[in-house]
Amino acid sequence: MKQIETKKIDVGVVGLGLMGTSLIVSLLIAGHKVKAIAPIKEDMVDAPQRIREHLLICEDAGTLDKPVNAYLSQLVISEDYLLLAPCDLVLECVIEMAEIKRAVYKKVEAIISSDAILASNTSAIPISELQKGLVAPQRFLGIHWAEPSYFTRFMEITCGAQTDAGHAEWVYELAHHWGKEPTLLRKDIRGFVTNRLMYAVYREGLSIVAKGDATFEDVDKAFRYDVGSWITLMGIFRRMDYLGLKDAFESYNRLAPQFCNDEQIPALMQKMVDKNAKGTRNCLGLYSYTPDEAKRWDEAFAAFNVDIYRLAAMYPSQREKKKTSV
Repeated sequence: MKQIETKKIDVGVVGLGLMGTSLIVSLLIAGHKVKAIAPIKEDMVDAPQRIREHLLICEDAGTLDKPVNAYLSQLVISEDYLLLAPCDLVLECVIEMAEIKRAVYKKVEAIISSDAILASNTSAIPISELQKGLVAPQRFLGIHWAEPSYFTRFMEITCGAQTDAGHAEWVYELAHHWGKEPTLLRKDIRGFVTNRLMYAVYREGLSIVAKGDATFEDVDKAFRYDVGSWITLMGIFRRMDYLGLKDAFESYNRLAPQFCNDEQIPALMQKMVDKNAKGTRNCLGLYSYTPDEAKRWDEAFAAFNVDIYRLAAMYPSQREKKKTSV
């Protein structure tokens, strides 16, 4: 098992879009030297400013213990994959297309050492599929971050069918140095945990709206003011314990036959995709937005993430270092 001392662990990141630049900030704050590789030329232009802006947000929130430029001194941005040679861990964070990811892995594996770990930030593609054809599939795993990575405690570490458990254990321990409360999934289930839970909720919510039983606003209010009042503290299973399992059993028994079990894409979601709706990104979504409203939502979410990050740290249940295995 490798020792955990972040300043001695070089980390590579390939892919410098929204997620890539965000997680780079987490790594810099944790003390890592980061080699950031831009697979497309545009990233060389945009990434430095995005990373600086993320760090300035952290500075404004009071979460940095040294000047922004001191963190930037730990970072090298390049198009040259050869810079990854000394890295102990390389994170792939490119577009969610398997063939593009595999092209990246081929380049990375030709450079890194035999005991370096290679990981994907994918949120949907099975790890077992991505590790097929790798020179060393046993050192490949999934590390799924949430955005913005520097103000979220979420992380899913996922083993593929050929992943060596020792590598996953090391990343799991390292993730705590990144300020995460990670889960370690020993079985590669499609969608991992977060997406499976959330898309089940999306399906049920869209079904309720489609039937005319409630509006989008109704469903969002129910989630915000009920689930939102307890979920950061206790999750769903501690909530069941807190309320009493017998009541949960009775409710489940009554409600389960009424749940939506459709396997097709909900019509409301398909309609939005057909319109090229991107929500606050292009002011067209399930709700309507003006450019100013969309900007205010971005600002509100940024401020909220700072608040919830701090709030979660106040309660012991969020600091438990127990592994969740599936």
